[in-house]
Amino acid sequence: MKTLYLECNMGAAGDMLMAALFELLSPEQQKAFLETMNHLLPGVTVTPHKVQTCGITGTHMDVLVHGEEEHSHDVHDPHHPHDHVHCHDHGHDHIHLHDHDHGNDHAHHHDHEHPHEHPHDHDHPHSHAHHHHASLPHIRGILAGLSVPEGVKEQAAAVYTAIARAESAAHGCPVEEVHFHEVGALDAVADVTGVCLALSMLHPDKIAASPIHVGSGMVRCAHGVMPVPAPATAFLLKGIPTYGGEVQGELCTPTGAALIAHFAQSYGPMPAMAAEAVGYGVGKKVFERANCVRAFWGESAEQHAPNGEITELVCNLDDMTPEALAFACKKLLELGALDVYTLPGQMKKGRPGWVLTVLCEPDREEALAVHILRETTTNGLRARRCAKYFLRPTVEEQETAYGPIRVKKAEGYGLAHQKPEFEDVAAAARKSETPFYQVYREVDR
Repeated sequence: MKTLYLECNMGAAGDMLMAALFELLSPEQQKAFLETMNHLLPGVTVTPHKVQTCGITGTHMDVLVHGEEEHSHDVHDPHHPHDHVHCHDHGHDHIHLHDHDHGNDHAHHHDHEHPHEHPHDHDHPHSHAHHHHASLPHIRGILAGLSVPEGVKEQAAAVYTAIARAESAAHGCPVEEVHFHEVGALDAVADVTGVCLALSMLHPDKIAASPIHVGSGMVRCAHGVMPVPAPATAFLLKGIPTYGGEVQGELCTPTGAALIAHFAQSYGPMPAMAAEAVGYGVGKKVFERANCVRAFWGESAEQHAPNGEITELVCNLDDMTPEALAFACKKLLELGALDVYTLPGQMKKGRPGWVLTVLCEPDREEALAVHILRETTTNGLRARRCAKYFLRPTVEEQETAYGPIRVKKAEGYGLAHQKPEFEDVAAAARKSETPFYQVYREVDR
């Protein structure tokens, strides 16, 4: 199976992951990638540069917003830190979204005419854009309007939502009150979308990662100085193997952590694989060791092993009406359950009843358990953590004689499934006054 292995011995940041994956693309794919990325957001440019780190040549991705780029926020950084996230209703205290402080400040571009010139002037004036902020719904709106495949939008939205939840949890404010500084938000959107786009172009069957080196020491934000890993990063890396202490500095950013946590299916040493290509995504900071993320691409043996986890929440009900139970099931789906279903069963004292099963992501177990207790009449429930085999889902839009219709696809283990989106087919059938299955067969063909 086609396998991608991400080596995070010097942590991970959004721009480094994007650069490493960019190196794995074919020349034609690289051209298409840059064409898409540089027409993605007004004022945002993405430019790859060949750089060196400890003698290793790789790629650094410059992500500029209105000609400006993010700067370092380590304690030793002489530049005033930019504030990227704040929560309303908390005295406008600012929360820093730590991204793009993982680069090599002195990475040398292969331009011998100006071998030591910094690519950006740190003394440039702040543009008006620095005074605007964006909420999570606003960011989701931006992502929904991007000219990229639907599956890329969905993956990017999930990653960005995870970042917002991490900032919310780390700094004690509701998610809806988290507001992102415009420059920090847009370059993070570019990083996240770039990684999701590159992965959709590579289309790996399996993604694995090494334990993540988070660094050590302190990082500066508007609140003052906080330890590495920063609170949002630590929140995102819960349940993922990490280590630190070997290098002073912030090696893993929230965006890097969110991307790894979202896409990696397993962690550990590199699996047995025949590598066909290696991508080097180089950061901007200079360390005594090569500051890069390495992405190995190749064939690994087919392994029919679980590639995920899921939580199953179960309870017995013998005192709810069908109407009330149907309402509770609908409500649980709205609250984030992956699936909700009931089976008839005989309860104690010979009463007919229902066995309610709710499936959810493991990190949503506690929240959904509380929702079940709130939305149903049960006084208790059972929680089971299960291994999960799944085909990785994507969504593509297909042009048909009835208009654009989304097609849901799922691939993995050498298998591929696909089917048209029911709501789209139904809407097209109503609009064209055509039988449902006639439209369905046209799309499925």
